[in-house]
Amino acid sequence: MTTLARAPLYARAEQELRARIAAGEWKPGEALPTEGALAAQLGISQGTLRRALGVLEAQRLIERRQGIGTYVTQATSERALFHFFRAEALDGGRLTPTSRLHRLERAPATPDEARALALPRRARVHRFTRQRFLGRSSPIVEEIALPEALFPGFTLPIGVELSDELYVHYQRHHGITVMRVTEKLAAIGAPADVAALLGLAADAPVMHIARVAYDVMDRPVERRLSWIETGALRYAIELR
Repeated sequence: MTTLARAPLYARAEQELRARIAAGEWKPGEALPTEGALAAQLGISQGTLRRALGVLEAQRLIERRQGIGTYVTQATSERALFHFFRAEALDGGRLTPTSRLHRLERAPATPDEARALALPRRARVHRFTRQRFLGRSSPIVEEIALPEALFPGFTLPIGVELSDELYVHYQRHHGITVMRVTEKLAAIGAPADVAALLGLAADAPVMHIARVAYDVMDRPVERRLSWIETGALRYAIELR
C-alpha cells in the first residue's frame, strides 16, 4: 500500500486537485467547479473537500473569493517579488528591481545542476545569466538553469529590460507554477566574471545564494545562483 493510499481522504483529494491543476485542467486565473460539483466528482463530502481546498489555499495555489468562487492563483510580478525577492534596503524599504539577460544557452547540465534538479545523465538545461538593477546600480547577478524537458523552446530577449518577473513568465508561457524555494547562503569572494558585472574587484566579498525552486507537484524546476553586493542591501526573511 502506498503512502498516499494510507493518507486521510482530504489529503488524497488535495493531491488529486493539485495534479489536475498541474496538468492544466484549470488554468491560472480560471475558476474551479463549484464545491458541490467537485465533491461529487471526487466522491467525497463537501466538508472533506473544504479541508483539501484549505490546504491548497494555504499554499497559495488557489484563492477563494467570498461569494464568487475558487480560482487558480495567477502569478503576478508583485506577488513574485513579495514572496521570493528577499533583498531590501538597509533602512528596511522594499525594493523593485529591473533585470536584463546577458546570455542564454542550451547545454548539458553540469553535475551540480543535475543534482539540484534531479536530472538524469546527459539531460540538457537552458542556462542564462541575469543582471538585476536598482535604479542605476546593479547589485545582483544570477545564473539560472532550467530543465529543457520542462521548458521546451524557452527563450527571453537578450540585453533588454524584462517586463515580467521570471516566475510569471514560467507560469504564463510554460505552465510551471513555482510554489516554494529552498536557499543556502554563504559569504564568498566574487568570481572574476561576476565581479566585473557588479563593478567590484575580483574576490571582493559578496553574499552567495544557491536556490532551488519547486513547482506544484514539488518537482525541482529551477536552480539559481545569486551573487549580491551588500553595500546597500541586506537579506531579510520572516520566520514563523
